[in-house]
Amino acid sequence: MTKPTRPAARAIASLAGLGLIAATLAGCTTATTTSPSTTTTSVENTVATTTASLWDSTTVHTIAVTVDPTELDTLVSTYLSTGEKVWVSATVVIDGVTFENVGIKLKGNSSLRTISSGDDPATMPWIIRLDKFVDGQNYEGETQLVVRANSTETALNEAVALELLSAAGLASEEAVASRFTVNGGETQLRLVIQNPDSDWDADAFGTEGLLYKAESGGDYTYRGEDPASYTDIFEQEAGDDNLQPLIDFLKFINESDDATFAADLSQYLDVNAFATYLAYQDLVDNFDDIDGPGNNSYLHYDEATGVMTVVNWDLNLAFGTANVDGGGQPGAGGQPGQVGGARPNGGGAGGAGGPSSGNVLSERFLANSDFAALVTSAKTTLTETLYTSGTADQILDEWVTVLKGQASDLVSASTVESEAAAVRSYFSAS
Repeated sequence: MTKPTRPAARAIASLAGLGLIAATLAGCTTATTTSPSTTTTSVENTVATTTASLWDSTTVHTIAVTVDPTELDTLVSTYLSTGEKVWVSATVVIDGVTFENVGIKLKGNSSLRTISSGDDPATMPWIIRLDKFVDGQNYEGETQLVVRANSTETALNEAVALELLSAAGLASEEAVASRFTVNGGETQLRLVIQNPDSDWDADAFGTEGLLYKAESGGDYTYRGEDPASYTDIFEQEAGDDNLQPLIDFLKFINESDDATFAADLSQYLDVNAFATYLAYQDLVDNFDDIDGPGNNSYLHYDEATGVMTVVNWDLNLAFGTANVDGGGQPGAGGQPGQVGGARPNGGGAGGAGGPSSGNVLSERFLANSDFAALVTSAKTTLTETLYTSGTADQILDEWVTVLKGQASDLVSASTVESEAAAVRSYFSAS
């Protein structure tokens, strides 16, 4: 199979009227790594380590982490006792390129609920930050990699969902399959994706902006004008420190009356993009979105227009996949490791780290008949663009080919086929 590397830069198209979905992505250039070593090591199972770009999804990449065992034990025990996720230094080899003094720490919420000190660290969710302790250290301009958790063996559900998100004209993250090891232990098949940061934000939106991440323990309520009131509720990931645009946005969506909300929302929010976002979440059956129990979302603020855009985050439960910890709300009949459970009803406690399901923005948006009609229209358009057109089938087939051809020692062909079939069942049922 021959397929060019998917570009990291994404042009977010205007979705006026929701009649067209942007399919052309802007290209990008990559910076030269500042790695102290570029020695290539041999890699098993026909994986190319010298020619593949970092985000070339036609290759199963290799990532080997070496970290002091005592520091690793302390990192895990600290999280288990206090919930704090601490950084430690590690050596990381990516496709034969060695990076010293790299920062690694645990990442996630529900995906960390069942870890213990005796677990294989190669099965845990991680964030790898190349420039945490070495300024400017990067790989092809990339500084942060997220090693994702998934209750399926292939993570096909999230891999496909991320590409479909981009095909829908929305900001997405690059993703690749990897052969992941820690301290020379057993190799695990893991999905690795970009972490939204300032560079990602600039590439995704092509404009100066601010990026706010909604934390799992918070919500979209207005807490007054004091920025300190939003500590641990939102974290700013890009741009000069400035929470005022976020505070103004939250005040409007919470305190405006219905008529003002309907008339003025477009001054605060990219309404068409949000309608597309909601339609997309429904099509890929992802209950763990902005109004799910994990509060999963970012907000991008365009300083030129004063408008917010809701940005997707966390698709490891897409296509009805059961929760990674087997708890929370995995979907009717869903079990850990399965794909295809029904989307549960919102509300109630528990779930993927947040206090409850529900989001004031999505609830008010869908309660307005005109905005709800935009979502319906967007779903019709996306169904044709993503599913009826064969785009989703092609994306899934390409991932299946890669895994069966390059990771057969890590996941059986029958497992790949069965998990692919569960994802594919959504392409005709929507």
